[in-house]
Amino acid sequence: MTDDHDFREPLGRLSAKAGHHPYTAFDWPAALPGDEYWFSPELLSVHGTEYADELSDEQLCALSRWESVNFHSLNVHGIRERLIEVTRRVHTPGFEVPSEFLHHFIGAENERMWSFAAFCMKYGGRIYPDEKLRPPPAGEDPALEDFLVFARILLFERIVGPYHVRLAADARLPPVVRRLDRIRHQDAGRHNASTVRLVRLLWERLAESGPGEEERRAADRRLSEYLRTTMASFYNPAAYRDAGLADGPDLRKRLLDHPVRQAAHARVLRDATDFLHGIGVPVTV
Repeated sequence: MTDDHDFREPLGRLSAKAGHHPYTAFDWPAALPGDEYWFSPELLSVHGTEYADELSDEQLCALSRWESVNFHSLNVHGIRERLIEVTRRVHTPGFEVPSEFLHHFIGAENERMWSFAAFCMKYGGRIYPDEKLRPPPAGEDPALEDFLVFARILLFERIVGPYHVRLAADARLPPVVRRLDRIRHQDAGRHNASTVRLVRLLWERLAESGPGEEERRAADRRLSEYLRTTMASFYNPAAYRDAGLADGPDLRKRLLDHPVRQAAHARVLRDATDFLHGIGVPVTV
């Protein structure tokens, strides 16, 4: 690594919390009310559009239930992908010191994935498949690939983090949903600072090798595509179908093209893009 000093101090805090496993004692109700919101109405994919005005309160509640299952399914898939990539890098050259952080990260992420999967299966009876495009291979530059892997981890957290905060604080939702997302946010916060440091260091290491214009374009292209496909995954035709809404694929397209939803995407992505621009990474969405 370019400089591993920044990792040593937070590792002590992570070690002290290593024995804390909140999900093992999670109290799962037998069922959740079918006439309540499971997802904040302001976070629904139809929010702010004329399509929301056309839906009854009952239909909006139904949509909130299935978009809650979709959101937590997205977390299952996002965590699984990062576990695969992070595990490949533990105790490999260049990750000698961060490997201790990565062990903590893997353990915590595994519990998070289990909790989200349990929620989806207990109350939705399914985990929605992952329809996102897989990022293409980065060629033969391992430094670029390392950076992109951890950049995607950080970007995913910057996208879903505000959702978890909003859901945890929404008194209209069942307590189990609020607690699930509150614990998720607290757990992610413990690792966020170290992930930020790692992304910065990986970009610095890449910069030391003198990335050419081709590498910079590759970083821009792949991270921009990741941001777009992640936002698009919030619009799931299967969730519309399960909520009883007609013509899910067409509704998805109309919503993704809607100016109100595009403005909402820009607000959600601002923190992620500001971070990348701040460390000198070109990205356009």
